[in-house]
Amino acid sequence: MSELNDYYREIKDCKRCRLNESRTNFVFGDGSESANLMFVGEAPGRNEDQQGKPFVGAAGQLLNDLLAGINLKREDVYIANIIKSRPPGNRDPLPDEIEACKPYLMKQIEIIKPKIIATLGAHATRTMLEESVSIGQVHGQTLKDKNGLTIMPIYHPAAALYNRSTIDVLKQDFENLRTLLDKESVQQETESSKSAEDDFDQGTLF
Repeated sequence: MSELNDYYREIKDCKRCRLNESRTNFVFGDGSESANLMFVGEAPGRNEDQQGKPFVGAAGQLLNDLLAGINLKREDVYIANIIKSRPPGNRDPLPDEIEACKPYLMKQIEIIKPKIIATLGAHATRTMLEESVSIGQVHGQTLKDKNGLTIMPIYHPAAALYNRSTIDVLKQDFENLRTLLDKESVQQETESSKSAEDDFDQGTLF
């Protein structure tokens, strides 16, 4: 059993906030435990609450299509939300609900150790950066949070469902993600090669 699954079993009956009273399912997350890219959204919607998985509605299908556009599948990434339980009527999460649930997300990040975290929309971006930023100003940029994590804010896929003109911006944000992922991969390979060379050099001394 994986560390993520163990953690899910530990917290799935959470009652830290009022949302446990109205949820159908605790929506933990979905994807690869060793993902280099992790997506963080705001909160589960109706479909997610019913199925117990994040991004399974129309916005989830668009996310799948955007991933395919940069040669990735859902199985290659990890997807989670700031809030694990659906707010009634899809209202915005309240500050105390975010405070109660954020430690769960941070533990997921600690287990997965993604190279990049893509925040989907304004709420997720502000929560991760702990700043009141405008998604319109920071989307597609490479930022660092207070813990040194690499964050790239992007528009929430749901935005493109309501405003189709946003789709081109989303596609460009995903292209930026692909470029950053490739850069991180090259850097990782370089560091691994350097480490191997250092080990070899040290070995010749004995």
